[in-house]
Amino acid sequence: MLSEGGSFMKGMVMGGIFCLVLSLLSSFTPSESGTEDHHQHHHVKAPSREELKHYSGSKVHELTNQVRVYCVIMVQPKVLVYWAAAKDTWSKHCDKPVFYTSESSKALEAVDLDEKDDWARLRKALTHAFENAGDLRWFFIAQPTTFAIIENLKYLVLAKDPKEPFYLGHAMKSGELEYVAYDSGIVLSYEALRRLVKVFDDEHKCPEKGRALWKLSEDKQLAVCLKYTGVFAENGEDSQGKGVFNTRTVDSLITDSMKANPNNVVDGCCSDLAVTFNGMSPNQMQVMMFGVYRLRPYGHDFQDSLLFNPPPGSIND
Repeated sequence: MLSEGGSFMKGMVMGGIFCLVLSLLSSFTPSESGTEDHHQHHHVKAPSREELKHYSGSKVHELTNQVRVYCVIMVQPKVLVYWAAAKDTWSKHCDKPVFYTSESSKALEAVDLDEKDDWARLRKALTHAFENAGDLRWFFIAQPTTFAIIENLKYLVLAKDPKEPFYLGHAMKSGELEYVAYDSGIVLSYEALRRLVKVFDDEHKCPEKGRALWKLSEDKQLAVCLKYTGVFAENGEDSQGKGVFNTRTVDSLITDSMKANPNNVVDGCCSDLAVTFNGMSPNQMQVMMFGVYRLRPYGHDFQDSLLFNPPPGSIND
């Protein structure tokens, strides 16, 4: 009896190991050589004030006008209040905000992708964005609980060439896979998105339904597909090296900083040039709009070298 039990346990262990190995092999993504240039940045920093001083007035004007952002905002009818909040607040500062939904809704306008699977829906949304971008060359992918300061995003990529493959946000690592957390918002340059849409057609490298035994999240699936094209996750930072993409709310970051840095709470919390916060309630988004775009100390001139004018229809300034 003991022998039978021991054989059973051995079989269970061997079966478990086999499943693990099979799963790892199915999601293994070797780099592809000879097809695309490998373009690794790892840390992408915003320019400092000193660096901006080296630009001529005409160059600053040119850069300001050419950095325009297409916002891909993924929504579902079940989160209608968040959808409405994003539409009424930060998304108005995108040059082209487009909402993509899993099913149609009479309440708010969006592109109906008629797709329940999260990864398949994201693929469809990115393909649609690429095909309808016009002359926009930067793409920002966000959830409805994300709050974004688009002007800071434009500043981050100000001197970056969208003809190069940039894939930015809050970079994380899972095993050997480096990816950008969906919760932080994901930034793709035109070249990165071009490569991504191209590899969508290759079911071996980038299947619409994942090959792993367990389902990968959308952000990891995205990283796997991009890795095949020589595009790697990069962490967006300010000139001091502080991350500008946040996966949490402002109040949770401040609370943690009060415990860890009681004598320097603000510096220990967030970058002055933060691009995103996540997990925001609709009311918190409205408060953020007030703090970011309306509240100003009278008589102070921040003397910014650049001016990113909001697109027509943005009434939150």
